[in-house]
Amino acid sequence: MSFRLAAYAVCIEDGRVLLARHVPPQGESTWTLPGGRVEHGEDPFDTVIREVAEETGCAAVVDRLLGVDSRVIPAAAARAGVEHQNVGIFYRACIAGGRLRPEPDGETAESAWTAVPEVAGLRRSSLVDVGLALARNLPATGHVAPVAVGGLIRH
Repeated sequence: MSFRLAAYAVCIEDGRVLLARHVPPQGESTWTLPGGRVEHGEDPFDTVIREVAEETGCAAVVDRLLGVDSRVIPAAAARAGVEHQNVGIFYRACIAGGRLRPEPDGETAESAWTAVPEVAGLRRSSLVDVGLALARNLPATGHVAPVAVGGLIRH
């Protein structure tokens, strides 16, 4: 089994959420939250700020920890073809500056503010639903029920 620790930003402003369109080298693109892998020795708090800047061109300010999500992705659905565990740390953040742009030499083709009700109609990562549920419910435990994957929702 492979393992990944990642940090994600949930930026909600005026009823819109900031999403990034991930375009992998192979396969279809999906909308996701800005964020990514925690580098060795890096604090996840710093990771989310770095990832937002890299993927969107904007400066993020974190205002609270929302929660942690752990999910195991079956080998058949995982990119590497082996069972994969992703542990995601979700932070609520706001954008303090910068300008939306594609990620230079990366897999984020674009970023966009999207009305929260419109998210349900997008082909998206389950991370989007987890992040929105955490932001909406602010569970004391920092944990939400698993998100079913299928239809427009992908791992």
